[in-house]
Amino acid sequence: MIEACIFDLDGVVVDTAKYHFRAWSQLADYLDIPFTEEDNEVMKGLGRSDSLDMLLRLTDKSYTDDEKQEFLTRKNESYLSLVDDMDAAAILPGVISLLELLKEHGIKVALGSASKNARLILDKIGLTDRFDIIVDGNDVERPKPDPEVFLKGAAQLGALPENTIVWEDSAKGLDAALAGAFLTVGIGQAKYLNHAHQVVSDLLNIKINFVTDFESKINLLKEYE
Repeated sequence: MIEACIFDLDGVVVDTAKYHFRAWSQLADYLDIPFTEEDNEVMKGLGRSDSLDMLLRLTDKSYTDDEKQEFLTRKNESYLSLVDDMDAAAILPGVISLLELLKEHGIKVALGSASKNARLILDKIGLTDRFDIIVDGNDVERPKPDPEVFLKGAAQLGALPENTIVWEDSAKGLDAALAGAFLTVGIGQAKYLNHAHQVVSDLLNIKINFVTDFESKINLLKEYE
C-alpha cells in the first residue's frame, strides 16, 4: 500500500532549473570555464558543493577552499537575484492538482530537496502549506545521491520507503531514492531517467490509480523482464 509521496523541488514542483543553469553559467563565465546545458544535466540533483566540484572538473586550474566558498556564495547570490520575483506562475503544470488528489486519498506528501533555498522558494510560490513535512539541504549532512534526504522525509511521515514513491527529475536524485529502497517516478526524458520504476514526461493528468496501483504495476513489469 502506498503511504506517502516525496517530491524533489527543482524541475518537479517548480521551474527553477533554468535559474540554476543561468547562475552556474554566470559563474562559469566568471571563471572562464566552458559550460553547456549537457554539463548542467549532469549536475542536476547534486548539492551545491558537489555541483561546484563538477563544474571545476571542466578546468585544469586548482582553487583553495576559501576561493571555492567565494564561488558558492557568488553562485547563490546570482540564483537568489534571478528568483527574487518568482511567484505561483513558476509552479509546474499538474503539481497542485496532484497534491490535492493525494491529500483527498489520505496519502502523505513531503518535499525532499538538495536545495538550501527550498523553504524560501515554497514561500514565494505559495506551496509551503501543501506539504506535510519539508526536508532540504539544511537538514541533511549527506547530499544526493545519498538517500538521507528521502529517508528523513519518510521517517518524519511515518512511512516505509518500500511504500513511498519519490518523484524526481534527475538521475542523481533517482540514484538516491533507489539506494534508500524507495519506489521511483522519473519526470522528464527517459534517456536520462531509465533506471526509474516509471517515467512520465510531466505531472499533468496523473490519476490516483497511477499511485495506488503503483506497486502492483511494478511487480507485473518484473514478471515480464
